[in-house]
Amino acid sequence: MSAPARLEPLTLAHLDALMAIEGEAYAQPWTRGNFLDSINAGYHCQALMAGQQMLGYFIAMMGVQEAHLLNITVAPACRGQGCARLMLQALGLWARGCGAQTLWLEVRVGNARARAVYAACGFHGVGLRRNYYPAGAGQREDAVVMCLTL
Repeated sequence: MSAPARLEPLTLAHLDALMAIEGEAYAQPWTRGNFLDSINAGYHCQALMAGQQMLGYFIAMMGVQEAHLLNITVAPACRGQGCARLMLQALGLWARGCGAQTLWLEVRVGNARARAVYAACGFHGVGLRRNYYPAGAGQREDAVVMCLTL
C-alpha cells in the first residue's frame, strides 16, 4: 500500500472495481445484483481504499443485538498485508456501536486462510451449515459458522 488505507461507504461508483476483485477472488462470486441489493437495503457496506485503489470491501447487516458479516474480500494482490484484520476491527467497532453483542459469519470449510484470519481475530467455530455454498459443477460446500462475542 503506497497511500494510507481508509474505509469509506461503498457506493454505486465502486461497483466496477468491486466486481473486478470479486471475480478474481472467487470461483462463485456474488453478482452485481447482490451488491446492489445490499447497498439499497441499507446494509453496512464499506470499501477499503488506498488513494483510488480498492484494497477490499465488506458487507454486514444488523439483527437484534447481533451483526452478520455477509461478504468480506481482500483484493488478491493485497492479501497478507493486514487488510482483512483492519476491516474486521472496523466491523467490530461498528457492530458494538449499533448495540450488537455478537458478530456472526459463515466461511467455506475449505478456506483455511480465511478461517485462520478469523480465529486470529477472536472468532470461534460454533457449527456447520451443510451444503451452504455453491462449489461448481452442481456441487455444494459446507460452511463453518463462526462467532465473535463483542
